[in-house]
Amino acid sequence: MGSPPHDSASVTSTGDSGIAQVQPPARGRTRRWLLGAGGAVVGAGALGVSGVFLFDWWQRFVRKGARTIADHRVALPASTPRMVIARGTDPALNVRAAVERMGGMARFVSASDVVLVKPNVGWERLPEQAANTQPAVVAELVRACRDAGAGRVLVSDCPVGDARACFERSGILQAALDNGAEVVLPDNSRYHTVRLSERLGTWEVLEPFIVATKILNVPAVKQHDLTQLTGGMKNWIGITGKSRLRFHLDLPRTLAELAALMRPTLTVVDATRVLMEHGPQGGNLADVRVVNTVAASLDPIAADAWACELLGAGRGELPEFLRLGEELGLGRTDYRSLQPVELSSG
Repeated sequence: MGSPPHDSASVTSTGDSGIAQVQPPARGRTRRWLLGAGGAVVGAGALGVSGVFLFDWWQRFVRKGARTIADHRVALPASTPRMVIARGTDPALNVRAAVERMGGMARFVSASDVVLVKPNVGWERLPEQAANTQPAVVAELVRACRDAGAGRVLVSDCPVGDARACFERSGILQAALDNGAEVVLPDNSRYHTVRLSERLGTWEVLEPFIVATKILNVPAVKQHDLTQLTGGMKNWIGITGKSRLRFHLDLPRTLAELAALMRPTLTVVDATRVLMEHGPQGGNLADVRVVNTVAASLDPIAADAWACELLGAGRGELPEFLRLGEELGLGRTDYRSLQPVELSSG
């Protein structure tokens, strides 16, 4: 079941450890590019060139090299359930039961794949505090991908706090390493310029999201004052650690547009412990409800609609970002129309 455990010092090492590093950009080349770009802007200002011209320069020469992100979905037999909900006291068994009911991880992952497991690792919190995806859920997905023969399994996110501290305290760092994944922290990875949408323009996106051939989105279910829910769609904010405050200028539309950009192979919603209040960071165990449930879905909108329901009745209509996502054709807010399979993991 996976490769031998690694100590935390191997997170960004290569060679004997088996943990491959996503190399940061060469300092000299990056510095030269910045100096060249800065010189062009300063020179233009000295000549009295208008801001409109500078914007056009940016559009033509910087955005021209923007990368795109592939659609990571796979073709599946019509008999495959579009959503499976598994309940039980063991999070790993819930993941295993849900994935197996959908035909097993080998339906989603092959030997040539670089698989990115994208949990929510936003905060420096313990698993019991429910601010991050449970490490047992991440560990089981890594094992399943390795058992399916994936060429590489990466685990990455851009936390709000110190990345290493968040990964360590959440338990996800060790869980991923112990099961043979490569953990990629933002400080040890290069970024690539990606065109997110017409409205958002280009953004710097962490390299694992570029190189992955399959992506498993693994959010935790949490209350959020601005969006009602932190789930799968909001989990995509973690593709970058740069200038994220700009996302909040129109957060519902941003979440829908990010979901349109990031088409995951599978969404696995961790509702083992649900942060009912004071999300997304939490901290008080009194705000946590033990639900012991995992849902795997091919429909990211349905997955979040289901997660919303877990936060309790009386919270009003579904969040605006879900409605916008449905309008973009990303899925259905009526998750029951998918006829989800419900089972007990034993």
